Amino acid sequence: MTPEAIIQLEDVTKVYGAGDAQVTALKGLSLSIEAGAFIAIMGPSGSGKSTLMNIAGCLDRPTEGRYRLAGEDVSGMNKAQLAHIRNRKIGFVFQSFNLLPRATALKNALLPLMYNRHAPRGRSEREARAREALAAVGLAERLHHFPNQLSGGQQQRVAIARALINDPALILADEPTGNLDSQSSAEIMGLLHELHARGCTIVMITHEADIAAHAQRTIHMRDGRVVDLPDQRPPAAPPERTLSDPERSRRAKWQSKGAALVAERR
Repeated sequence: MTPEAIIQLEDVTKVYGAGDAQVTALKGLSLSIEAGAFIAIMGPSGSGKSTLMNIAGCLDRPTEGRYRLAGEDVSGMNKAQLAHIRNRKIGFVFQSFNLLPRATALKNALLPLMYNRHAPRGRSEREARAREALAAVGLAERLHHFPNQLSGGQQQRVAIARALINDPALILADEPTGNLDSQSSAEIMGLLHELHARGCTIVMITHEADIAAHAQRTIHMRDGRVVDLPDQRPPAAPPERTLSDPERSRRAKWQSKGAALVAERR
């Protein structure tokens, strides 16, 4: 394993069911993803990409093989240990947003802090961090809106702010533009580019080739295996968005914070 690898899978097999109902979703898969990479994963239904993301996100464990996350072997951890790892090291962005419908954008964004033993205990401190995260994704004026009062693109921005709130080492995005129109999709990909530029490692599942083209590298899967690893290519240029002066100031603050976190991890 290279020192820079944040995801290291070694001969990982995942089997569901037993007997005649047994399904092997991953078949001896080995894969390494370096810290700071922007990776897209593509494949037809049943290729194993969702199972791969579940294992990478510590939502499931391999039947056989080893998984190291940021150098830590998590293959044999129990559910409580995996939950702690997820909250501390991984941010999730889902196709369906997975926001609490009766909670405001602010409360949705700060939710992971409630399960992080290292997070600030005071309510005002937690809310301040959530305000900062929402401002960084352009939602400073939507803090007290409920999900049904936000567009699809805005709801996904809340989900991204929630994913960022614990300063994770890894962001896993499962079809992040799947429920969005083309304009909102472009804006969300622009945000992911900004996060990547700040040093975040991003692994994204997508069925759309134009969305995958934003990544540095695309991993193709079929029948539980990686079928090719194309050469790296420069990421697509993110769509430009005019920022207000307050947004520029907040974004600069987050970029500076992100650079410090990357330097600290190295």
